[in-house]
Amino acid sequence: QVQLVESGGGLVQAGGSLRLSCAASSSGFNIYDMGWYRQAPGKQRELVASITGGGATNYADSMKDRFTISRDNARRTVYLQMNNLKPEDTAVYYCYAKGGRNSLATTAYWGQGTQVTVSS
Repeated sequence: QVQLVESGGGLVQAGGSLRLSCAASSSGFNIYDMGWYRQAPGKQRELVASITGGGATNYADSMKDRFTISRDNARRTVYLQMNNLKPEDTAVYYCYAKGGRNSLATTAYWGQGTQVTVSS
């Protein structure tokens, strides 16, 4: 099992920045891909960014110029630096991690979500 604890959400004005963190803990499981999704009211959950254990990143096109994902493998923590935030970035942001005893058999785990609100 993998537990994910997120932090760093909040209220910010348009043009501001926030940094989200998500720490993973597990009993005997390795952590592989990690990343962030978000879900705005009335919309489907969408990928924000992901990062492999080796550091390869993937971003949603609308966010790649403003958001940066990174991770600290020793701390089993993934970060999302969000700059130049816009009101349309308002959403609940969910951390996820793929964990398992080996890379061929992983399960996706989710954090509880952290609210990001951008005021205009």
